[in-house]
Amino acid sequence: MRVRLKRWLFLVHRWLGVGLCAFFAMWFVSGVVMMYVGYPKLTSAERLAHLPQLGDGAGLLGPREALERAGIAGPLRELRLAAARAGQPVYLAVPEAPAATAPGGRRRPSPGAGTVVIDARSGQRLHDADAATAVASAAAFGGASLVDTPKPRHVGLVQEDAFTHSRALDAHRPLHVLQLDDAEDTWLYVSSLTGEVVRDATRTERLWNYAGAWIHWLYPFRGGVLDGWWTDIVNWLSIAGIMLVLAGMTVGLMRWRFGRPYKSGAHSPYGSRAMRWHHIGGLLFGAVTLAWIFSGLMSMNPWRIFDTGAAPLRMQALRGVPLQPMAGDATPAALLAVAGAGARELRWTPVLGTLVVQANAAAGRPTLLKAADASAYTVEEGQLQAAIAGLLPAPLLRIERLQAYDFHYYDRAAHTMTGGAERPLPVLRAVFGDAQRSWVHIDPATGTVLGRSDSGRRTSRWLFALLHSWDWLPLLDRRPLWDVLLVGLSLGGALVSLTGVVIGWRRLGVKLRARRHGRTGPAAVGTRVRTSSER
Repeated sequence: MRVRLKRWLFLVHRWLGVGLCAFFAMWFVSGVVMMYVGYPKLTSAERLAHLPQLGDGAGLLGPREALERAGIAGPLRELRLAAARAGQPVYLAVPEAPAATAPGGRRRPSPGAGTVVIDARSGQRLHDADAATAVASAAAFGGASLVDTPKPRHVGLVQEDAFTHSRALDAHRPLHVLQLDDAEDTWLYVSSLTGEVVRDATRTERLWNYAGAWIHWLYPFRGGVLDGWWTDIVNWLSIAGIMLVLAGMTVGLMRWRFGRPYKSGAHSPYGSRAMRWHHIGGLLFGAVTLAWIFSGLMSMNPWRIFDTGAAPLRMQALRGVPLQPMAGDATPAALLAVAGAGARELRWTPVLGTLVVQANAAAGRPTLLKAADASAYTVEEGQLQAAIAGLLPAPLLRIERLQAYDFHYYDRAAHTMTGGAERPLPVLRAVFGDAQRSWVHIDPATGTVLGRSDSGRRTSRWLFALLHSWDWLPLLDRRPLWDVLLVGLSLGGALVSLTGVVIGWRRLGVKLRARRHGRTGPAAVGTRVRTSSER
């Protein structure tokens, strides 16, 4: 029985390795690329930096009048004003409607879904953006970088390509693709629904992503006939990889002589250079390889194991009033007179019973103004903390005030998978006593919910982000220590994988030659006779 089990371990490791070592090598190399060049995304900070200034707001309709002229009544889920379509000021309104329900009971509104675009000067409802509108939006986005250069070139319409595999873009498809004649040879993707630029991809991002995120996440299987199978392909390749590494580590330990060496004087029985490096490298880097393959599987939330079914947040507890501008509210001109002509976007949002306008500049925190009269607004923290208790139908255990980042609330570089989102400090952490042990992070300066965590997501934080990206503040705060460790371990894993590719290629050659010549015997059926130096 023991001999049979040992034989099966050898066979499982050998033939899984033949099929998977090339994938492993690719994952290690592309993972290093992703440390420095991420998958293209348009962060909120980038979007604001490229939006044209709203100026003094002269001639712009108030929000109530614009909505009435466009035939929109009732409360809204979102309302903002920006020069986001062809460089011209428009209101972007999302009427309040039931959001899609995700598995586990969470409401999952699709970003951009149901957005109505309204000309801020005439109140005319604007429909799908054509190529000319997309070109004008791209030119406005390029701004100063396009001075004395040709206007953006319209490449065409795409449903999905190598740089737009994101569910967040679904509501904007098809996407106009524009090429800028700037120093970075930037491609812009413009929503055919709203006319906004929703993604940018520089030449550096495009080229390196073929060796980085695009191949690392197996995106060649996305967008084609295998698109529906992509999740299963990634999951089962990862599971097979885990089996390969576990079998290899077991075999490696069984074959290594910790005490008496082999007759050759070595602790490894293998004379071939590739086999010896593979054996030693596997012992040195097997554990970290296992951790990376396992955590890569966890990144997929396989079979939704991290979904807890937590109740949706009752956002009305923080809002207090519906998002519904009134006829006498301050006009954009009045708001911009206070916020300054450098404002790029006005965003209406209810906070603790007051309709507030967040005036966003190209950088920095927003200026808060009362929508009614454009006077300054300050969130009263005592009132905010009292309202937080109503976010969930569960007891509020405590509210913590974080002055510094910690293990569960921290910032990452914008190009990384979890980077690019706003992570201001200080922040309030509301800890609830529901079955899912929910946490909610709220910005005390704006009353905005920044994120939510529960037991499932915190488990994912340990099993994915920590194990896969080593998102641990003592390392992240001490770069290049983080870089040296991850690059060094990745090179070790690549060494094990590439030697596995060489061994597998040679093994396949032996098998194919044996089959071609009709030979049978130990070499043909997968057994191996030990040499005298191994005994």
